[in-house]
Amino acid sequence: MSESKQPWTQPMPERQFSLMRDILAAPSPVGLEGAMTFGVLKPYFETFAPKDWHVHQFKGHAGVVLDTHPGRDDLFSIMIIGHADKIRLQVRSIGDDGKIWINSDSFLPPTLIGHEVKLFSEDPDNPGSYRVIEGGTVEALGAIHFADNALRTGEKGVKKEQLYLELQIHGENKKQQVENLGVRPGDPIILNRPIRRGFSPDTFYGAYLDNGLGCFVTVEVARLIAETGGTQNLRVLFAIASYEEIGRLGSRVFAGALNPDAILAVDVNHDYVAAPGIGDRRMQPLEMGKGFTLAVGAIASEQLNRVIESTAKEHAIPMQRDVCGADTGTDGMAGVLAGVDCAATSIGFPIRNMHTISEAGHTKDLLAAIHVIYRSVQTLDALPRADREFRENHPRLDQAGVLGHQGAEKPSEEKGS
Repeated sequence: MSESKQPWTQPMPERQFSLMRDILAAPSPVGLEGAMTFGVLKPYFETFAPKDWHVHQFKGHAGVVLDTHPGRDDLFSIMIIGHADKIRLQVRSIGDDGKIWINSDSFLPPTLIGHEVKLFSEDPDNPGSYRVIEGGTVEALGAIHFADNALRTGEKGVKKEQLYLELQIHGENKKQQVENLGVRPGDPIILNRPIRRGFSPDTFYGAYLDNGLGCFVTVEVARLIAETGGTQNLRVLFAIASYEEIGRLGSRVFAGALNPDAILAVDVNHDYVAAPGIGDRRMQPLEMGKGFTLAVGAIASEQLNRVIESTAKEHAIPMQRDVCGADTGTDGMAGVLAGVDCAATSIGFPIRNMHTISEAGHTKDLLAAIHVIYRSVQTLDALPRADREFRENHPRLDQAGVLGHQGAEKPSEEKGS
């Protein structure tokens, strides 16, 4: 297949876009991830997974792991992790005027105002049974006419304590009307905007790209591996974690329970080039539409990165290096947080407007991530002793070669040949 015909150079097929939309639309706020894991992803696993593959389920949360070689602890194993939990709002209290006061969690308060949401309420008379309330919007000020001049000019912002859910309650006993619905403190609220294709080619926008996209990439890698006969020497654990948004706690449980030899987190990243007002921070030039991102720094394994980067070069899959400090900020930290000895790194895709209702991404970045992971898994599967490769081939900077000044002239093809 010529380079121009490779999947990551083509528009995303409608089948994949539809799957991605279903994954991102699943109502799976922190702690209630079952709508995505059991409602969308586990049934999708069942459409392609061989009968000898196994889905691990857990007692404390709704995370799932699809295992290509259950019980084969003798094989080198890699865990590929997306996370299903979405940041959410929560009911704090109900006012006498019928206003439902809410928190903003990891959202910037001003980005929420005016947007439609869904409130999920557990039936007080039937614990475990949930109802959904639609038709509400997040508000804070009521109208510009009620805001002081500093708010009108932008000198002062909206505080998180000002946010409330507007259900248009009117008439007598407004608070009682809300309480009669069974709404209680702690009920989760999520943004209501399924993704749509964007104006520019190969783009899309909507809510909860973080991190339904990581789950989408993970399951599509699983499908490709299943369709090409699986792996022989490598145990692959396709993990859909919970609790990432409150401290990456679900993937830590996965690592502790399944003890992988390597971990590859798949999570969204930032389009720093398009981010407004941060030019003076000199951020790494990650950009939407330029390919997947690969974490460098923090706990990222140079050996695992070498496999991924070499694979990307071999297949001409576009890649961008992401600079990390002490922490990757992703489930790539699961192994060290769980006290498990494993090589780890993190792959992502730049998006814009993270943690808003209008996150935006590029389909070719996702396809690049899917295929570089798929090809990297094949590379690892071909290693005769993967465990030895990782134990004995740590980089030695004391053996680094001396690099002299190369001058300003660019090397020609003849000189490089």
